[in-house]
Amino acid sequence: MRQVYADNAATTAVSSHALEVMIPYFSETYGNPSSLHTFGQEAASAMNEARQTMARYLGCDAREIYFTSGGTEADNWAVQNASRLGEKKGKKHLITTSFEHHALLHTMQQMEKQGFEVTYLDVHEDGLVRLEELAAAIRPDTALVSIMYANNEIGTVQPIKEIGQLCREKGVPFHTDAVQAAGHLPINVVEQSIDMLSLSAHKFHGPKGVGLLYCRRTIPLGNLIHGGGQERGKRPGTENLAAIMGMAAAFQEACDAMAEEMPKVAALRDKLIAGLRPISRSRLNGHPEKRLPNNVSFCFEGIEGESLLLSLDMKGIAGSSGSACTSGSLDPSHVLLAIGLPHEIAHGSLRLSLSRYTTEEDIDYILKELPPIVAYLRDISPVWERLMNEEKA
Repeated sequence: MRQVYADNAATTAVSSHALEVMIPYFSETYGNPSSLHTFGQEAASAMNEARQTMARYLGCDAREIYFTSGGTEADNWAVQNASRLGEKKGKKHLITTSFEHHALLHTMQQMEKQGFEVTYLDVHEDGLVRLEELAAAIRPDTALVSIMYANNEIGTVQPIKEIGQLCREKGVPFHTDAVQAAGHLPINVVEQSIDMLSLSAHKFHGPKGVGLLYCRRTIPLGNLIHGGGQERGKRPGTENLAAIMGMAAAFQEACDAMAEEMPKVAALRDKLIAGLRPISRSRLNGHPEKRLPNNVSFCFEGIEGESLLLSLDMKGIAGSSGSACTSGSLDPSHVLLAIGLPHEIAHGSLRLSLSRYTTEEDIDYILKELPPIVAYLRDISPVWERLMNEEKA
């Protein structure tokens, strides 16, 4: 039985290059970067090189990069910092979308409990923010606009440059959760007028447990947690040097290969979409063109996503019904509900996310196994039987 991993939006395999780069920092250059001795200074020098690498590929200054434990921490830090700064100026209004990652949405909900007002922009059926609606939502007391670069479930890519320019014109800080976009789409924080950005290494073949927050130097950055003087006193805790080195290596590798690899991945994505479209009463979620090169998101009426995933797993195919961070929930995806899908359709969702390691043979295998699974699950589904009876009537 063939084994196909198509859940790269949840996490990716660490590249052999990134792993090779990491190994010496476990057993050779293992000093604490804050130590003054040679062991420590060698570690500090390596970490500085990693910071320079991340900054170079994001188009910013290395002093604007702060290493974190991942995208969730960076999202929390960005929102809470902007909220504190805004509150000092009497600005207690925040803007985001209705289909952000829960790391962002739950932080916004916490800010609401602290007296902030949050506007949740509609993302419409195609998952796109409308610039005119964002412009209308911005107020004199708006402290932050936070809109994800690309959605983690349906893959829709937002007009980030235009959003950034609008926020800059209005004098409102703009943060974007770029966890799914980093390593897959070109990012330049200066050209795109991005003030703060979150990313996580394990989405582009780096290790888990490490990410960063980019914060433009003109924005004062307070602490999310308190302790020692690491990260220029802003993010205490001994740095995870091996993971940081792996992240930098993986990001450089992904960005250098992007122009060559992502069109190949997009071609496989399009082949998979074309092969699934003929399935009756199925729908592609998200914008048909403005989407991540590796994302395929479908809903199949009349079946449960959980049954579909288990059946695929029995055939050696790993997919998901949405975000891995909410996979234990029986509720339909908040992302699919945000784009207007009714509960009964949202329950039959499937996300297949590819990587540069995905092959055409993998796609062929999915297309061979998935349609019969959908047909079988519909045959035993009372929901599908009811739908067919209603159609005949």
